[in-house]
Parts: sequence; structure tokens; C-alpha cells
Amino acid sequence: NICGKPFPRRHYLKSHLRIHREEKPYACEFCNKTFSQQASLNAHGRTHTEEKPYECNICNKAFSYRASLIVHFRTHTKEKPFTCPLRNKAFSINSHLKSHLRTHTKEKQYLCETCNKAFSCRDYLNSHLRIHATEKPFACDMCNKAFPEESNLKLHLRIHTQQKRFVCDLCNKVFYEKSNLKMHLRVHTQQKPFACDKCNKTFAKKTSLEIHLRTHTKEKPFLCNECNKAFSQKTHLKEHSRIHTKEKPFLCNVCNKAFTFQAGLNVHLRIHTEERPYECYICTRSFYHHGNLKRHVQTHTSEKPFKCDICSKGFTQHDGLKKHLLIHTGNKAFACKFCNKAFYKQPDLNTHLRTHTKEKPFACSICNTTFAQRAHLNSHLRTHTKEKPYSCDVCNKTFSFLAGLNMHAKIHTKEKPYECDICNKAFSYRESLNLHFRTHTKEKPFACDLCNKAFSAKSSLRVHLRTHTKEKPFKCDECNKAFSVRANLKKHLLLHTKKKPLACDFCGNKFSSSNALKQHLLTHSKRKSFACNFCDKVFFYSAPFKKHQLTHTT
Repeated sequence: NICGKPFPRRHYLKSHLRIHREEKPYACEFCNKTFSQQASLNAHGRTHTEEKPYECNICNKAFSYRASLIVHFRTHTKEKPFTCPLRNKAFSINSHLKSHLRTHTKEKQYLCETCNKAFSCRDYLNSHLRIHATEKPFACDMCNKAFPEESNLKLHLRIHTQQKRFVCDLCNKVFYEKSNLKMHLRVHTQQKPFACDKCNKTFAKKTSLEIHLRTHTKEKPFLCNECNKAFSQKTHLKEHSRIHTKEKPFLCNVCNKAFTFQAGLNVHLRIHTEERPYECYICTRSFYHHGNLKRHVQTHTSEKPFKCDICSKGFTQHDGLKKHLLIHTGNKAFACKFCNKAFYKQPDLNTHLRTHTKEKPFACSICNTTFAQRAHLNSHLRTHTKEKPYSCDVCNKTFSFLAGLNMHAKIHTKEKPYECDICNKAFSYRESLNLHFRTHTKEKPFACDLCNKAFSAKSSLRVHLRTHTKEKPFKCDECNKAFSVRANLKKHLLLHTKKKPLACDFCGNKFSSSNALKQHLLTHSKRKSFACNFCDKVFFYSAPFKKHQLTHTT
């Protein structure tokens, strides 16, 4: 009379009513957990005794609960009785259908009480909570090691109790479950009873065959509840879920840096060990990561494997193709309310908005300088610490920033991945391409507030402003002469060092600047371009020629 559920017998109804009354008269003698039904207590008791009376007659896997065996059996029969009414997608477990339905309703009922982030699945919330949790309530009585979850403690206790009941007679390896021993024995017997009917490949485990078959069927049954991305293996889904939960369980024991995936940690450790296992077969340069080697090899082969389906333009990297495709789609969904400039991503818009609001929320703790972006603050901090953690493998030059190292590396590789769509001129740096592009568009976005003169590059505006402020920040240590441009200081320093690095190929004369060498080369080419119409006198250079002409006009 409370929920309307019918029962064939009165004692079933009596047991059911305890759920509504929240009566739990049956208590576990090991952990004092209480239950409303005797059957639930009996099933729970097996978690302590590790009794698994329900065995699969196909693969011999054993389970503590009958319900778990029924669910497992569907992995063999491929039965999926729970169907989504919206997409006709079927699931073997009702809870999976419920989780899937939330992707349609966008319902995220599992809320983190610490940061208010919501999740559609309880498992994702539990994984996420580990980010906040430093608490490890489950402690081992024998060695005081603590764990965040009881299941972790149970696994750990086996180290002390030596509870390993199933021993392999051939190699003495021990197992906690009989089914695991049976599967292990196939390693010795070389028995692979499960064959693929598509390619005849054989496997020792049925589960391995099932995973392999998905390479033929393209089936991806494991769906992410957050973004609907599908995976062929449950372990791949588990790894992917960490992107959403921000969980980073793999910690470097040298510098404590954390990683989402074991593979990421393995690559990172090579920085400490200085191991570079991937070597270029053309120039023998070696790399920490296989992906870096692949990208490097393309600089030798000029291979551009990622082709645009619309205009056939090729790219060395997939990221380059993805960015290029936005030119065709024109899909810039995030527009600035102040200037209508549009962006492909919300974070890019957020950063841009600070140019209007002048908001600089990131402050330096040493000198109180503020920045609009956290990355700029992190970069600035290295001006105080003088830290240069990034080193060039070729010439050992060090850099404060990874971007600086990456840009510098192109000097050695001669790589020019940034190509102009209009004239096909290539550049080593994206900034150089952006600057070059303005020669086509005639765009000069950087204007002087004092005289309205406009420039295509921000650095040119900065140099120009010094003509108004009379600022000369580049000072010679030898004679204290100051310059407004760094390049002029460099030229000036050659006067002190007497260094003349540029030599003439014809006569060996040396010069301190490229302009002086160019002017000298004209004496070899005999190109006296400036001839006087009045007296037939010729000049090498324009300036003295103009001065000479004044002698005739006056």
C-alpha cells in the first residue's frame, strides 16, 4: 500500500516493508553493517570470507553473488536486454542504461561538495574526489600503511597474511582465485583454445579474443558518460575518464610531478635518466618520445601526411590540419561583446576580454607586477629565479621557456612548418608568418598614441615610442654610450672588440657590418650607378651623388 509493488507470498511483502520502514535487523558480525533481509546479509558475508560459490560454466570465473554471475554470463551470450528508447542502443546492465540516459537529459546528479563540479556517473565522482582527498581512513594494523579505500586495504593485507591459495606447480606463482590459475597454466602449455574466425589468430583467454574481435567489427561498447566518446576496451575508457575527473594517479618519485597516464610518467622519467631511446636514422639525433622522432623525420622527408579534403593542402602534424580546417568552416562560435572579434574556443575569448577590461588577476609575489594570463606570470617569475630548465640537445644553449627551446631547435633542423597560403613562403615560427601575412593584407594594427603612426609589428611600435620618450635602454659597458635599439648596440660593440666578422669573397677585406660589406662589394662589381649628366662624373653611392648635383644647380 506504499509503492504498489505486488508479491506472491505474505512473507515476501513483510521483508519488503522493512525497506520503507528502514528496519535493518540483520547485522554483520565482522563489520557491524546492517541489512533489512537475511539474504542480503548472507551475500555481504562473502566479502569477508571471500567465498565465491557462483561459477561460470564457460570460462570458470567465480562470483560472490548470483546477480554478478547473471550479468557476467551476458558477456558470453551478447544479451543486452536494456534498450535506450531514444537511440535504440542496448546495454547488458540496467545501471549502464540509466547512466546512458543522463547523456540525453544532461542530468549530472552527483555533485562534489568541495568544488561543486557535477558528474553524471557516481564512479566519475568517486574518482574525482581523490583529487581533494588527502584522508586515508583505512589503516593496516600490521604496518600502519593507510589507504583511501577499503578495497585497497584488503589487497594490501594479503601481503601480511600470505593468503595465496592457488599455486602453479611449474613456476610456483601464486593466485588468489582458481580461475586465474587455470588461465595462467596456458602460458606453460602454450594452449590458445580461442581462435578468431576472421583471421585465425589464437588467444589463451576468451576475453582477449573478444577484445581482438572488435578490431574487425569496429565495435566500441564502452561509452563515456561525460562526452559520449566510445572505446573498444574498458581499460581505455577508465584511462579516458581521468581527463574529466582531473585525476593524476601516477607520480614521479624524483620531482613529484603527477600524470594522468602511466605512459606520460614513463616518458617524463627519461628527462631525469637522460634516456633517449628514439634515434633518427638519417642524422642520428635522439629523442625522449616516439612522437617527437616522427615529427623530426618529416623535416628530412618533407612528408605531409595530413591532407585537407577541401583544398588538398598537406600538413606534417594533425593539429596543423585541425586548425587549418577552421578556415573552411569559419566556425568561430565565441564572439567578443566589445569588438565582435570571434574565437574558436571559450578560453581564448576569456583571455581576449581582459584586453578590454584591463583585468590582470595574476600578481607576482616578488615585485607585485600583475598579468592578464597565468602563463605570463609563470614566465615572468623566471626573471627573478634566473631558472633556465630547458636545454638544447645540439648546442646545450639553455632557455627559460619550452616555447623558446622549440623555436631555437628549428635553427638546427632548418624546419619551416609555417607556410603562407598566398605566396607559399615558409617560416620557422608562427609569429614570423603572422608578421609576414600583414605584408599582403597591409594591416598595421599597432598605432602610436602620440603621432598616430602605425606599424605591422608590436616590437616596431615599441622601438618607435623611444623616439618620443628619448629612452635608450641598451647601454655599452665599455663607454656608457646608450642606444634605443639592441641591434645598434651590437654594431657599436664591434668598435671595442675590433671584431670584423664579415669578409669579402673577392679580396678578403673584413667589415663589422653587412651594410659596410655591401657597399664595398660595389667596388668589385664596378657598378657606378650614379652618373652626373653635367660632367659625366660617376658615383658608387646615392648620397654623394646628390650632394655633387647641388654643385651644378647652384
